[in-house]
Amino acid sequence: MLNKTVATLLNDQINKEFYSAYLYLDFSNFYEAKGLHGFANWYKVQAQEERDHAMLFYQYLQNNNAPVTLEAIPKPDTAFSTLMDPLQAGLAHEEYVTGLIHTIYAAAQEAKDFRTTQFLDWFVKEQGEEETNSHDLITKMELFGSDPKGLYMVDSELAARTYAAPTLTL
Repeated sequence: MLNKTVATLLNDQINKEFYSAYLYLDFSNFYEAKGLHGFANWYKVQAQEERDHAMLFYQYLQNNNAPVTLEAIPKPDTAFSTLMDPLQAGLAHEEYVTGLIHTIYAAAQEAKDFRTTQFLDWFVKEQGEEETNSHDLITKMELFGSDPKGLYMVDSELAARTYAAPTLTL
């Protein structure tokens, strides 16, 4: 049986991951309106990843006979004025999610819940990748965003991103 604090944090994370998906769909919508279909695609794929992350937490709780409570997902409250704004907001959000994962991990360690820490190892690694990806997008925008040809090339590169479901054994 899962520690009560750990189970609560895991359950909360489901809703945080669904919020992340909403947030990234909002970013996608912003870029779509700007005609940057590659950036829009990148964030649509990102939203799909976040939904799958939520489902991994959901399934983990169910596999451990812990109740799942789904809460309302708040509407993203974002207003962007530059092409860089969503990228910077994305990095800040990924850093926030990393903190959430670390909090759950620390609670699981304190409870000596080794199965949950093993489950969370994948998310710790994933968050490192998410932060790196966010940094890379910012760097590309800084380097090429003010040059229409460069921005076109970055947008074309991002349009090629496809979704690959996570491979995590529960």
